Amino acid sequence: MDDLLARRLRHLSDPSRSGLLSQSLRGIEREALRVDRAGQLAMTGHPVRLGSALTHPQITTDYSESLMEFITPAEPAVETVLQSLDTIHRHVARELGDGERLWSQSMPSALPAEDEIPIARYGSSHIGMLKHVYRRGLALRYGRRMQCIAGVHYNYSVAPGLWALLDEAPAAADPRAALERQSDGYLALIRNFHRYNWLLMLLFGASPALSAAFLEGREHTLQPLSPDTLYLPHATSLRMSDLGYQNDAQSRLRPPCNSLERYLASLAHAVREPHPAYERLGTHRDGEWVQMNTHVLQIENEYYATIRPKRVTERGERPIEALFERGIQYVEVRCLDIDPFVPLGIGADCARVVEVFLLWCALQDSPPCNDLSLRQQQANFAATVREGRRPGLRLLRGDGDVALVDWAQALVEQMAPVAELLDAGTGDGAHAAALQRQQAVLRDLDLSPSARVLDAVRAAGGSFHGWSLQQAERHTQALLARPLDATQQAGFAELARRSIEEQQAIERSDVGSFDAFVQAYNTRIPAALLA
Repeated sequence: MDDLLARRLRHLSDPSRSGLLSQSLRGIEREALRVDRAGQLAMTGHPVRLGSALTHPQITTDYSESLMEFITPAEPAVETVLQSLDTIHRHVARELGDGERLWSQSMPSALPAEDEIPIARYGSSHIGMLKHVYRRGLALRYGRRMQCIAGVHYNYSVAPGLWALLDEAPAAADPRAALERQSDGYLALIRNFHRYNWLLMLLFGASPALSAAFLEGREHTLQPLSPDTLYLPHATSLRMSDLGYQNDAQSRLRPPCNSLERYLASLAHAVREPHPAYERLGTHRDGEWVQMNTHVLQIENEYYATIRPKRVTERGERPIEALFERGIQYVEVRCLDIDPFVPLGIGADCARVVEVFLLWCALQDSPPCNDLSLRQQQANFAATVREGRRPGLRLLRGDGDVALVDWAQALVEQMAPVAELLDAGTGDGAHAAALQRQQAVLRDLDLSPSARVLDAVRAAGGSFHGWSLQQAERHTQALLARPLDATQQAGFAELARRSIEEQQAIERSDVGSFDAFVQAYNTRIPAALLA
């Protein structure tokens, strides 16, 4: 353990400061495709009885009408977050009825023809149409099939007072200085996350196989597991490999995380810089919008990253504006696969270990990144998602290399005091126990989710689709076996009603043309970031 980490752990272990950790918040966003009883993509619209996808605080859609997204409130305990996610799942399973299921995997079910995959719609308001046109642009740039890949996002914030404690400095009298310190702390966390995110892929990657139809017409190096299934024998997460969200425009985009201003400036230029391939496509076809603009990124959220700095935005406000004005509020971890063995798509052990990992990233020393370190980080991540369970695999570290398993075991050992620190506030030992179970996985990688998925697919006859459909049915029946009580059902009915009314109010309040709205949105970039 380095001296800085040890010193910070001692500070936080002081009983007078233990309350800081209890002020941390976390939330989960789980994506899930709706499918029919045969596992085909559901072609129905987002169910109206669930409320408005534009304004509902917990149930919305991502890319497609068929790709649902469940959002928990930010909570002070992992258990509460998982309970909230469980309640949402049970409600949705009941409302979908007998005809549809939630797909159990990150990689998609059987998909229709590319142009038949329904793009999500959010009503007739300017902001609703903006969300739809943005998704049309994603279809042009990446293809609709790629946008049907699903995942789990883990949102995490720490008490603002933690950053002053870690700096061993007095609280800043100037609120702006306090926000800058907080943003610097989150950026340090993000830099360390990039250094070690391969560890999460090794421990929790769960997409080593996929439907052969998904890659039809594309070149790839996957191997056949059965006539309808492709895989890599030692892969952990094909979802996060180069089979996923990749294109030439983004391949050169690496926003630096050494300062918030430089990070935001990089994104600001990307959302203003024309890209020749997108210019050839244009913004309109047959008089209709097909993408928001012809720039490297339509909006900053188009940049696909394993972790993002975040700030809650006002309606219509761009993320880049909110971050520039008010700094980083929390981080969003985006590299977690759906766990196909549990109905919620994420288990308690994963949630707790991710929290330990993030706090450990915040407490550790985090030197600035440079081009060499960024290339090493990308290489280590790529190697782990494609062959992380290969015996003898080595990763780059400094001027040499190191055995992946040896490095992983050393990192988990370093995290143990952080888990114990988190458990000190609850007395249940849950974080330490979850981390200990990962040590068992590192001793035998056949216990990892990715290895267990391959074993299960093989046992089911080698069909990714067949086993995934079985899991979807099992999860549905497990959720339906625990119906919500009357109060919970009434609560969701009220949320749905209010969300529809809110969408209607937004639509009534719009002024001006949609074209003018898009033009204004495209130019809403702080001038200081473009200097």
